[in-house]
Amino acid sequence: MTTGREAVRRALEDAGAPREIQVFETPVPSAAAAAEQLGCEVGAIANSLVFTAGDGVVLVLASGAHRVDLGRVAAHLDVAKRRVKRADPDTVERATGQRVGGVAPVGHPAPLTCVVDVALTAFPTVWAGAGDEHSMFPTTAAELVDLTGGTLLEVAAG
Repeated sequence: MTTGREAVRRALEDAGAPREIQVFETPVPSAAAAAEQLGCEVGAIANSLVFTAGDGVVLVLASGAHRVDLGRVAAHLDVAKRRVKRADPDTVERATGQRVGGVAPVGHPAPLTCVVDVALTAFPTVWAGAGDEHSMFPTTAAELVDLTGGTLLEVAAG
């Protein structure tokens, strides 16, 4: 059985964007924990958040410094705000093949609709989950858009 980290490594290599995955001894299941381990600003952490939106699933890569404005995501997806909800752990794992706390932007069983927080463009390097709560990889906002087929969107709650 392929682990989340192995799926991420393979997806990055297949996309022509191999990265050294940073593995931590202790879990980094939150943006704050990851930023502390990496010595970077919490805003440079790309949280992979999964939401149900209408009849589908959307991956929001949000700056760790923000809460997601569901209205903005709903408007972008052209669904009612009330139909955008945080996915439960089972839905997250089914959609991504990864567990909450370690979801990566890549390495999923099938492509997901994705939006990338425009705030991540402020950082020359951002860090994204690498398939489990012990690993992350360095990237950029532009590369996240390319890797996911996502769209830049201001997602921060005002």
